[in-house]
Amino acid sequence: MKKEVEKFAKSFGKKEKVLNYASNIYQLTRPSKVGEVMALIRECQPRALEEWERCYFEKAYTKTKDPIKITKETLDELGERLYAKITEVVIPEWTAAFQDITLEDCKEYIYEVTIVRTFDGFLLEKSVINDGLAKIFSDVEFIESDPELDHAGDIDYIGKVGDKAFGIQIKPITANSNFANYKVTERMSKSFQDFEEKYGGKVFVIFSARTGNKKDIVNKEIIADIKKEIERLKKLG
Repeated sequence: MKKEVEKFAKSFGKKEKVLNYASNIYQLTRPSKVGEVMALIRECQPRALEEWERCYFEKAYTKTKDPIKITKETLDELGERLYAKITEVVIPEWTAAFQDITLEDCKEYIYEVTIVRTFDGFLLEKSVINDGLAKIFSDVEFIESDPELDHAGDIDYIGKVGDKAFGIQIKPITANSNFANYKVTERMSKSFQDFEEKYGGKVFVIFSARTGNKKDIVNKEIIADIKKEIERLKKLG
């Protein structure tokens, strides 16, 4: 019988969506603010919440050019900044949006998401692969992810390297968004892990934006990471 994992996290109820939205938009829980928490907890291997808390405040530093020691006061200050952003920016913006939304907006939005944005996304994927990655890595065969596979919703393309493969997820970046805000969800992380176990390669998230009539890769540093992964997979045979 599967053992149920105990949960310690507090539920914020209806407030959760607002807190999560503002925290992500203003990057208040990024490694640059709170350190690399997942890497640190794996290093600590705590058996109790109190042990993890103690280890965190002993070893956590911001992931910045000049790392700063993180204390309880650091987290409190981030909480104060979150409150200020919500009350001074988020609530006024959302209130104005709620007041302006019309029935026609809702109808047009559903149409746009279903038809127009799906088409834009389709063209974006094709351009990133055919005009970008396929030309850079000419010895790799890029194929669309099989819609029947469990990971298909999270992985758009597979790059085949011998009998191994790595995954590609393509995300569009609009003028009003920043890829630094993007965070892989727990579900997606599990999907990426399942893919790696099956195919041997990692999954890379590529952010793309339109420049004129072209689709350019925004996080260009990912190219070097993909190259390293291809070399690693070739060595595995």
